[in-house]
Order: sequence, then structure tokens, then C-alpha cells
Amino acid sequence: MNRKVIIIGSGPAGLTAALYTARANLNPLVFEGSQPGGQLTITTDVENYPGFPEGIMGPELMDKFRDQATRFGAECHFKHVTKVNFSEPPYKVWVADECYTAETIIIATGASAKMLGLKSESELMGYGVSACATCDGYFFKDKKVIVVGGGDSAMEEAIYLTKFASEVLIVHRRDEFRASKIMVERALNNLKIKVAWNTVVADILGTQKKGVHSVMLKDTQNDKTREEACDGVFMAIGHIPNTDLFVEALDADQAGYIFTKNGSTATNLDGVFACGDVQDNVYRQAVTAAGSGCMAAIDAEKYLENLHG
Repeated sequence: MNRKVIIIGSGPAGLTAALYTARANLNPLVFEGSQPGGQLTITTDVENYPGFPEGIMGPELMDKFRDQATRFGAECHFKHVTKVNFSEPPYKVWVADECYTAETIIIATGASAKMLGLKSESELMGYGVSACATCDGYFFKDKKVIVVGGGDSAMEEAIYLTKFASEVLIVHRRDEFRASKIMVERALNNLKIKVAWNTVVADILGTQKKGVHSVMLKDTQNDKTREEACDGVFMAIGHIPNTDLFVEALDADQAGYIFTKNGSTATNLDGVFACGDVQDNVYRQAVTAAGSGCMAAIDAEKYLENLHG
């Protein structure tokens, strides 16, 4: 059966697009992917989403998004899209051997924060380990935190965290930052920021119950390790947009973020729209992702109206 809209990905962008297209009677089919609810499902407390003055747990917020979309007729499946063919409409989307077709596609596959790959890192994600200072910095008032990275985003995160933390230690594996000169100067001139050069995080120590209490740091030049007390660890080694499926069909930047036309969510293909972190490497907030999900739904609805007169 040919659908009017297929939405690939969930999270605030995909589920908002589902809500709006469902209310427009477009009966969207949503494939939520390998991380239903997106990055918010690895965030414990969300305190900066409007309308929740007491804060809300990330997974609970995404459940509410999903419930609202399905209430209006969105069909959500916890399935992972394995292949697409956008060579001509109707566009084809595969989940393993099952093929689905649609007149419009909304891509909301998001981005994934790059991680170090430590077991303790994934176990403590949301319990003292974070990949978003804007989301979680507030929880570290008068505490010591570590920022891992050496680019502009690491400098930005470190500077932002000084609003709350008593001390910020930037851990960088080399002896110089790759960040822009102005960002490095700003960071190094901040009295709350210190740097551990030629150092990597070998392990993160703590529990889900009590949070992070320290990290094991390893000197990259002599392999010596030492324990450093801290209350939180922020990963700032970049994000990867989840665009592997689409790189051949859609225009994207060097990092893989999908290009959208100015002031809209339209891609270089008619009837294919992109919203949320898959096309936004600047703001990366739940509320901006939701806003662009709304835009994608309206863009898709207008496209279908023009298509059918």
C-alpha cells in the first residue's frame, strides 16, 4: 500500500512530524529505528523543555510525544529501516525484506554523540556522564566536572559549564587544541578551567545510584594512570549524523548533515524532507528539533496538496 508519508526516525523531530501529519489526516507511518525516542532516551532529567516546570525524564517525555501522535492516527513501529530507494517517486523504504512506498518521506534519524567506547561510559550515561552541557550543566552547581575533547565544541561546553561548576578540567589527548584561536583563548583565560594535556580518560568510576565520583586518567606519553576526583564527565568529541542510508541520494555537508533549503526542511529531492539533528549541527535541542519536525510536516502537507491539486 502506497502511503502519503513515511517518517524515518523518532525523537522530538520525528514524533512531532508524526503528530502534525496525523492531524492533517495523512496517516503517517513511522519507523522509530534502533533508538526509539532518540537521544532523549539517554537523558534522565529534562528541565529545559517548555511546559514541564518540574522537569521530566527524557524517556517519559518521548512516550508522551508518541502517545499524542498515535492518538491522532500515526502508526509507529519500533523497526529499523535498512535500505531506501529515492531514485523516483513513489519512494521506497525497506525494513529487512519488507518494502514500503510513500509519496513523501520525512527523515528524522538524528545524530549520535561520539563516545569513547568505555563500558562505564554507557552504564553511567545520564548518571553523571553527558554529551550535552546545555542539557545537563545545571545539575553540576558548585561541582567539579571533566570535559573530554579539544575542538570548538569542547571549548564551548567547558566555558558554558563554568556558569555552574566550581572547576572544569578539559582532558585532551594531544598537546594542543584543534579549536579556533579565539575559543582557546577564552577557555584558557577562564580561571575555573584547567587542562590535562596529553591525557585520555581510561575509565569512569561511579554508580547509577550515586553518580560519578572520579575518572582514571592516562598519560599518553608515559602510560601512567592516576585517579582524578570529579562529579561529572561531559563528552565533547563531536556528533555523527545518522545519514548512512541517505548519503548517495541527498546533498549533505562534509560531516554528513543533510542540506535543507533556506527557511524550509526541503532537501534536494522533491517530496523528501529532513528535520531535527540530522540537518542541524548548531542548536541540537529537543525544542528546536520538535520545531523543525512541525516544519517538515507542514512542508510535506503543502507538497502533497500541490501534487494532487
